[in-house]
Amino acid sequence: MLFFMRKHAKFFYVFFFLVIISFVFFYVGPIDKNQNPVVAVVGKENIHLNEYWTAYDNLTEFYKDIYKDQFNDKLQKKLNIKEKALERLIEDRLLFIRARELGLTVTDRELQEAIMHEPAFQRNGRFSRDIYIRTLQLNRLNPAYYEDMKRRELLVRKLRLLVEEPVTVSEEELGELKGQNPDLVKALRDAMLRDKRARVFQSYIDSLKKEYGVVVHRELIG
Repeated sequence: MLFFMRKHAKFFYVFFFLVIISFVFFYVGPIDKNQNPVVAVVGKENIHLNEYWTAYDNLTEFYKDIYKDQFNDKLQKKLNIKEKALERLIEDRLLFIRARELGLTVTDRELQEAIMHEPAFQRNGRFSRDIYIRTLQLNRLNPAYYEDMKRRELLVRKLRLLVEEPVTVSEEELGELKGQNPDLVKALRDAMLRDKRARVFQSYIDSLKKEYGVVVHRELIG
């Protein structure tokens, strides 16, 4: 097992960040209110301190993997990881609440396809149930729990796509860029589209915060 984990360390790390980090947004287990206080309240749902520190640790490891030897306390502070981890938790909780209110669902087929197309569960480009089970076991997860959390993750993603996909960049917005090098125009159009969608999404999140209400106890995270 140790050999397997060392050999696929990068593989497990990417998988762990992209998948496991979203699990903490929805995890509800036995709560000791004295040892696990509430760091934020989103609508009527609580985000507990253990959820926050799990998200924070995962995000920190993500940036460590990107910056490697350049990662230090100064960079960590500049990246504002504490705030980003908290904001991501709040965003996902808001989207999950709204998705349920809108009646959005994730079908069994959509869930199955998402799992089967997850590179972490494939061998030679094809889904391997053995790898699927082994990966979950190594991460101390059972299939039922993973599939429930994956369904929730897909639900949040579905709502986000509904918000962002209608956003486009018009020819008028390109302005003087029209007629320039096609590759340059495409690159700039893509950059403009990402920026525009990010602003629309943030505006949507801000509206959800006002609608549901968000209370944050930042003193708990320093």
